[in-house]
Amino acid sequence: MSAANDKSTAPRLHIENVYKRYGGRTVLDNIDLSVTKGELCIVVGPSGCGKSTLLRIVVGQEQTSAGDVMIDGEPVALPDASRGIVYQKYSLYPHLTALENVLLGKILEYPFYRRRSAIEAHRDEAMELLTRARIAEHAGKYPNELSGGMQQRVAIAQTLIKRPRIVLMDEPFGALDAGVREDMQVLLLELWEAYGMTVFFVTHDLEEAVYLGTRVLVLSQYYTDDRGPAAGPARGAKIVADHALPRRAMPTVAKSAPEFTELVMQIRHEGFDPAYLRHVRDFNLEHPDAFQTLTPEEDGHAVSGAESSSPSSPGRETSAPSPPGRNASSPSPPGRGLG
Repeated sequence: MSAANDKSTAPRLHIENVYKRYGGRTVLDNIDLSVTKGELCIVVGPSGCGKSTLLRIVVGQEQTSAGDVMIDGEPVALPDASRGIVYQKYSLYPHLTALENVLLGKILEYPFYRRRSAIEAHRDEAMELLTRARIAEHAGKYPNELSGGMQQRVAIAQTLIKRPRIVLMDEPFGALDAGVREDMQVLLLELWEAYGMTVFFVTHDLEEAVYLGTRVLVLSQYYTDDRGPAAGPARGAKIVADHALPRRAMPTVAKSAPEFTELVMQIRHEGFDPAYLRHVRDFNLEHPDAFQTLTPEEDGHAVSGAESSSPSSPGRETSAPSPPGRNASSPSPPGRGLG
């Protein structure tokens, strides 16, 4: 049994040999990823590279064309409570107050005749989350009485009350003004530390990615392999870089540090520059949990043989084994877990 399938040692999220095709066009091309519990994993890449498609696959809203996606060793099927989701557009009901919107996630778990008692049973928990989100004083207000940043705070609390194993965020702060956006980034880091959350976060903002992430994945269609130019639309985006960042929340002043700016520029060069075409064998996969499987067509220099093949995909060449879990040198974030 591989580590990804052994539930006792399985990573929180495991993706292997994943493809997504629409007709003759490949969007995601042999994606490999392993995310351990407690990571704040950020995905960036050029427009149209498939960032949101990858997130929807993890949610269960889209199916892969090929490959495996697992949460805690269990195959992902339809959307369920194990995967919380926060979108850019606030997922609030206009006829419910902020408190009622947060409670809704718990209330719907109960049969109709028990929902009144469920409200009382979980009211304190909902208020705790609104307090953590610094919006408790607005608990009785309706969405149209709240600013965009306030609504997104409620939406995050609404997601967390269900205690998902992984929180998926699709450009959640993209519609907010710069100042409010930065406040929300700080709030997310506070919640991540307090609850030990595992977060899979998609953004187009490279500064946001480097500031928030313990790990930054660069998804890009700008690379080369041994399939040659004739591959055309059959070649989709891959993870071309996988950066490990410090596992701690930073003050916003860190954004002005030279090393912060240098990393932002490096990521822009690695994934957003059409003229920078690194070969698949030379991707910058520095994170200790990074791994890569390549087909013989992608890597013409691959050595054939059973001992170098991925056990879950015969005939594929693996540049690094799928990790069994958290790297020993990476401490868990403080606080209690959501999963």
